[in-house]
Amino acid sequence: MEIPDLRYPLGKFKFPDAVTPEERAKFVEQIAEAPARMKAAIAGLSDEQLNTPYRPGGWTVRQVVHHVPDSHLNSYVRFRWALTEDDPPIKAYYEDRWAELSDARTAPVEVSLALLESLHARWGALLGSLTDQDWKRTFRHPELGPVSLEKNAALYAWHGQHHVAHITGLRERMGW
Repeated sequence: MEIPDLRYPLGKFKFPDAVTPEERAKFVEQIAEAPARMKAAIAGLSDEQLNTPYRPGGWTVRQVVHHVPDSHLNSYVRFRWALTEDDPPIKAYYEDRWAELSDARTAPVEVSLALLESLHARWGALLGSLTDQDWKRTFRHPELGPVSLEKNAALYAWHGQHHVAHITGLRERMGW
């Protein structure tokens, strides 16, 4: 039996070579569903369970919950920059360091769930307004180079599901 990679329960993300309008619509739908999926994934967990790492050496469930809006907020801002500037350079961030900050280790998860829900409502409104031409706009990532908005949407559709799978996988393994 193959041992699953707990770090990448859905497999590692790969940017698509091209994105169809139907795929974009699916990405938008998956981004819209992320807050409800995250909320469902942690429903009923105790503080002790929230403070359990999803894998050996990994973040706790609490840190994962706080990480998702941190990351998605960065993506939302990148969308806005790309829509208002020509191929703007963006700043990467050290997500591992952000996850070690006190609020990510100790704050109630409800705060980040509310942030995620509000952020995705706003982001969804923006995504729903984009034209085919808008989706082709890019920002410049310091490590990846130019990234189109449609490819970034693919990444963040995957990202939300990826972290929900960390939590649901832990729940299955632990019998929670």
